[in-house]
Amino acid sequence: MKKKLKNKNEGILFWVTGLSGSGKSTIAKNIFYKIKKIYGPTLLIHGDNLRNIFKLNGYSLNERLMIGKMYIDLINLIIKQKINLIFTVNGLFHSLRNINKKKFKNYIEIYIKADLKKIFKKNKKRNIYSQKNVWGVDLNPEFPKNPHIIVKNNFKDNLNFLSQKILKDVNKII
Repeated sequence: MKKKLKNKNEGILFWVTGLSGSGKSTIAKNIFYKIKKIYGPTLLIHGDNLRNIFKLNGYSLNERLMIGKMYIDLINLIIKQKINLIFTVNGLFHSLRNINKKKFKNYIEIYIKADLKKIFKKNKKRNIYSQKNVWGVDLNPEFPKNPHIIVKNNFKDNLNFLSQKILKDVNKII
């Protein structure tokens, strides 16, 4: 049974979170056109792109949290215009996800779960994992406890397959 949107006056936030190299961006690209087709006007924004555009270079816990709150302010602006948003971000703070849950009535949290050792083995994001203040290396991530959707990326399944699973789960939620 599908649930109805809690607020028809705002868009849907699809918060896609997980470690760097877990497949967030690729999966988000894969689900974008289907989400847009089914649910209407939709944007896809990657947190990393915003970092680059606005030269947000801070990676300490406090800086990451501050940047995450800035992202939520931007998301609010978009969602209030009845535009759906697929937003990919590490976002590994319970406090950020709690803000989202309180602030956005149409909120879907998608957690791409991936083992750090497998990310290394696949040589994903090697340049990121060689820096300081990295989630899972020298920063302890606060992984989602109760996301709406969890997809385990074991790097054996095709990301298109994982994307289709997410779309099916989204259709059950909305």
